[in-house]
Amino acid sequence: MSNFYATKMMGDIKKIGTSEIKICKKGNLNLFNLDNVAQEVPIAMVYNGISHAVMMASPKDLTLFALGFSLSEGIIQAADEIRDININNYGSNGIELNIELSPRQFMALKTHRRNLTGRTGCGICGTEQLSQLFRPINPLPFTQSFSLNYLDQALSQLNTIQKIGQLTGCTHAAAWITPTGELAGGCEDIGRHVALDKLLGMKSREKWQNGAVLISSRASYEMVQKVATCGVEILFAISAVTSLAVEMAQKYQLTLVGFCRSGKATIFSYPERLTG
Repeated sequence: MSNFYATKMMGDIKKIGTSEIKICKKGNLNLFNLDNVAQEVPIAMVYNGISHAVMMASPKDLTLFALGFSLSEGIIQAADEIRDININNYGSNGIELNIELSPRQFMALKTHRRNLTGRTGCGICGTEQLSQLFRPINPLPFTQSFSLNYLDQALSQLNTIQKIGQLTGCTHAAAWITPTGELAGGCEDIGRHVALDKLLGMKSREKWQNGAVLISSRASYEMVQKVATCGVEILFAISAVTSLAVEMAQKYQLTLVGFCRSGKATIFSYPERLTG
């Protein structure tokens, strides 16, 4: 089996993540300066030569994106079911992630394949039937715990993984936090779903087990479904949660926490995993 982490690149992404644009501002429309804006690129997921999805995303950490998306969408159950990942850059026409699945997984994908074109990692655009929205996921076990006394420490570190965000103010972040509030790693992207997919790919690669996911965005049902599919038991969101996210969290036995700010947190499901 080839090592797909040794990604093959065709083409050249000259400056990953940001572009310099000439701007002027209110009050002095004749004064022009350069400013950084976040890059937004169409990314096509192609499995065994067949296009599956196109999403708008930041053009970085693409191997992690391919792995995490495949896991969080239930296309694969383990990383070794991917044989190879090749990245083809077509400039202004976008980027293709060519993912080679094992024959068994590719046949399974074809039986319930959906085509979608998302705006920024949109989770349901192009879904043809309501029944496709909710994948069967086994209820999560109760093997993890987290002390809320460490949450502020994790929150204070979240911006350290948003290098593009610091330049542009335009990215979401997703991080894996240890039971003692340390950031084991994280990813950023213009799309909150994509940032989470990249993190879940990183989690699989690094084989993290103990801890929780922290996201800089709201928690919608797709975010809940993605982490539950990947076996994550605790999800912290800086912003609000939706009613369907709570419903899904209760169904999957996921601990869902929203409005995570300094000294604050609102638990919406399964507080049994939390202390403090």
